[in-house]
Amino acid sequence: MIVLGIDPGTASVGYGVVERKGAQLRMVDGGTFHTKADMGLPNRLLLIHGLLDELIALHKPDLLAVERLYFSSNAQTAFAVGQARGVVLLAAAQAEIPVREATPSEVKVAVTGHGRADKEQVGRMVAVCLTLPEPPHPDDTADALAVAIWAANAERDGTGAERRSGVLDRASVDPIGAVESAYTRAVREALAREKAAGR
Repeated sequence: MIVLGIDPGTASVGYGVVERKGAQLRMVDGGTFHTKADMGLPNRLLLIHGLLDELIALHKPDLLAVERLYFSSNAQTAFAVGQARGVVLLAAAQAEIPVREATPSEVKVAVTGHGRADKEQVGRMVAVCLTLPEPPHPDDTADALAVAIWAANAERDGTGAERRSGVLDRASVDPIGAVESAYTRAVREALAREKAAGR
């Protein structure tokens, strides 16, 4: 089984390709793709889509794994990550590749055993899982490999069934009711803080 893991972003996209044979995992490919700071968002997203197309054509993955959108203290960053994630999901759908999604803490637990592991711990454990001589760099690459490891292990254990997208992603096809969720409240409060700070 070949799993393509993606750590999405509009400035940089981490990617990691992992192959599972029985209980063995090995790294096939990995890296971080950067878009230019002076490019407009549409062109950045187009380049990211092109990268995904190339990776899919080259490695022919059985699964694509990506982190679910999570709320960060900077709502603008969260929205940028969401736009990049949308491009990733589009590329997977166009290639008819099943997608597996996990929260950052689920990935950290799967790789390090601790949901609040820092970047250095994740990198070290990715190296251990894939028998690499040193942790992969930069962090975006290590994160992408970590999500690929999570998906490969989840499939093997039978826990990797396709999951519904997060609330923000499904809003257009499965609208949220009138009750405000904790996630929606957190987004509303963060936007209010940024507005009050004059951002």
